[in-house]
Amino acid sequence: MCGRFTLTTTLEEIANRYDLEVTDIPTNYVPTYNAAPSQRLLGVIHDGLRRRAGYFSWGLIPRWSKDAKIANQTINARSETITEKPAFKESFQRRRTIIPVDGVYEWMQTSYGKQPMRIVIG
Repeated sequence: MCGRFTLTTTLEEIANRYDLEVTDIPTNYVPTYNAAPSQRLLGVIHDGLRRRAGYFSWGLIPRWSKDAKIANQTINARSETITEKPAFKESFQRRRTIIPVDGVYEWMQTSYGKQPMRIVIG
């Protein structure tokens, strides 16, 4: 995953895409154009009975970690090693979360410096 993304879709679109009732999404949902690590962002989980949405802090704090600051360093996992790396292994096997995203930012070097480029998904 990239370091910044957007979620600008409506509650109804999110509910339809993830087979949720609109009431399963927090009423304080607002679109975001610059989601960043450590922010509270919308996620979808399965609670054992059904899917529901809620807000989560972006970053993973492994169960064995004594310092919450590690969350800023664990925002990305490589698919090739996710089942092997101690920081991701248990969460990948038991605690998955869908993060709805409709655009990502990549940075392009220009003569004026780095320029963010938004790539829209779907």
